[in-house]
Amino acid sequence: MEQIIKETKSKMDKSIDALRNELSRIRTGKATTALLDNVKVDYYGTLTPIRQVANVTLLDSHTLSVTPWEKSLVQAVDKAILSADLGLNPVSDGTNLKIPIPLLTEERRKDLVKLVKKFGEDCKIAIRNVRREGNDHLKRAEKDKKITEDQLKEAEDKTQKFTNEHVTMIDDILKHKEKEIMEV
Repeated sequence: MEQIIKETKSKMDKSIDALRNELSRIRTGKATTALLDNVKVDYYGTLTPIRQVANVTLLDSHTLSVTPWEKSLVQAVDKAILSADLGLNPVSDGTNLKIPIPLLTEERRKDLVKLVKKFGEDCKIAIRNVRREGNDHLKRAEKDKKITEDQLKEAEDKTQKFTNEHVTMIDDILKHKEKEIMEV
């Protein structure tokens, strides 16, 4: 019984981590190195994550700096950032790339908030599916006489408590991200 509850909580935690990861990629008008996490650079014929071929740092709240480890990669990194369709235009000085992060329009901000809410709702659905899955395992255990009816009820209550905690956590994360996006 405890194992099922532990696995259920672990899966819920992973859903929250996935949501945070997804939200970190959404541009808020402020520079963050996470914006380039999905950019892949053509490194001698192999698509390689940008962090494996360059140093990505913040210059200020609206500018990223990318310094490729090999001077010959400046062009490839520039091309990869442009082709990632992030709405970013790197400026090269021959050895570094500076990436100004453009301010978001009001309309774009509202679209991003809708997207954030969609991610949050998807995460809540995933949490509820994990709860249902956990409860199904518990019911099977009770049916197979591995746990009693009282233990089943107690375990279902614990699972519901975890579900409520995780949904509250999602709401808090979304509120914070929406505030960050709407901030001018």
